[in-house]
Amino acid sequence: MAPVAVLVIRNAALKSMVFFREIHKRAFSSKYLLVTNVGISLGLSTAGDLIEQQYEIYRGDIKEWNKRRTTHMAISGMGVGAICHYWYKFLDNRMPGRTIRIVMKKIVLDQLICSPLYISAFFMTMGALEDKSIKETWQEMKEKSWKLYAAEWMVWPPAQFINFYWLPTRYRVFYDNIISLGYDVYTSQVKHND
Repeated sequence: MAPVAVLVIRNAALKSMVFFREIHKRAFSSKYLLVTNVGISLGLSTAGDLIEQQYEIYRGDIKEWNKRRTTHMAISGMGVGAICHYWYKFLDNRMPGRTIRIVMKKIVLDQLICSPLYISAFFMTMGALEDKSIKETWQEMKEKSWKLYAAEWMVWPPAQFINFYWLPTRYRVFYDNIISLGYDVYTSQVKHND
């Protein structure tokens, strides 16, 4: 390759790195962190439902993509993103540090307080978006939330150990959502299949 072409490619790569570094710096700054966390949660909740619907189409359970369903799942993801944002800040302010004891306390509180809160917020948001009555929403929560809560106990304690022990607060929701993509697929399946 000609030296000029190499220089052009190298220069473009450096500009791209500087650009992405600046976006990262802004997105994970305290000024924009809530927006970043809600946006990440929205995107990955959408992706989780799209993956689940594609699987349902493949199996022949549904014939085509339901845009409204995906929109509802995305909106519920925004709510969970906001809850996670404030929950992790609360935990880190109340229990600073990364000792095993503190991390274990955070995991227990996360599972006993926040997991039921997330699941309840999910079903209440979906019930409101689907124009269900409070009674219908409550009935669906009683029938389906235990499946999600059981899955929470299998997935989240080890995942949250990594989250609380190694990651700074600003990356918690991002990490949470990467792990949650598989969980979002399962959440969509539990919600939309009998």
